Amino acid sequence: MKNIVMILAAVGVLSFTSCKNTDKQGVVEDNVRQATIDSMNAVAEKQRVIDSMKMENERALREKEKEVIVVNQQAPAAAAPQRKKWSGAAKGAVIGAGVGAVTGAIVSKKKGEGAIIGGLAGAGVGAGTGAIIDDKKKQ
Repeated sequence: MKNIVMILAAVGVLSFTSCKNTDKQGVVEDNVRQATIDSMNAVAEKQRVIDSMKMENERALREKEKEVIVVNQQAPAAAAPQRKKWSGAAKGAVIGAGVGAVTGAIVSKKKGEGAIIGGLAGAGVGAGTGAIIDDKKKQ
């Protein structure tokens, strides 16, 4: 009985040790498996680097957009105010006054009096003519 127990124990030990795969094919399969794992780790590392570069580029683009927005938020330069134009009546009055004053000074024997009277008459006629021209332009 003692011998049978010893034989069974020896068979049990041999069966446990034989479960371990020690042949060359098992080693090769382990090496292939490890190479595959290493390759996958290398690919994952490369992808991590690519992702970090993409994130850096996106961050740079966002900051660049912020810079553009800041530039666009500046107040525009104040436009020069548009000058008021003279009405036709005002232009006519000034031109008529000048022409009337010169004509009055030339025609009259009293030069100063003639210039004043001619200037007033010319201003009246010029203002009337300018007003007529303004009305025609509005229509």
